[in-house]
Amino acid sequence: MKLPPGVTFHEAHGLFIWRPRGVLNEATINKIIAFVGEQEATFGKPFNRFTDMSAVDSVDLNFKFIFHVALYRRLSYAGCPKVKSAFYVYTPAAAHYAKLQAILTDRSLQT
Repeated sequence: MKLPPGVTFHEAHGLFIWRPRGVLNEATINKIIAFVGEQEATFGKPFNRFTDMSAVDSVDLNFKFIFHVALYRRLSYAGCPKVKSAFYVYTPAAAHYAKLQAILTDRSLQT
């Protein structure tokens, strides 16, 4: 498996780690979402995620995009086992978007 830049995958623990760098924007997130979807299809199950945002210089996102990502997650993971996501944030902007994502996906994976 060829991993995107900043990605580590620990198969034995079912853990996907992403350390984005520079500007965090829609294109970058869309690439990671596609990669995660492909890998979960290959392995036949979802896995937990950890995002270390300490190397992110700026965040170029908006509510509409975050809402669509959360909606995608809710719909595509319905009926699947719980998936845990954790964010390490270093700036108020990164914290804002991590909290927004958490609020929009709250309880979305409980059966």
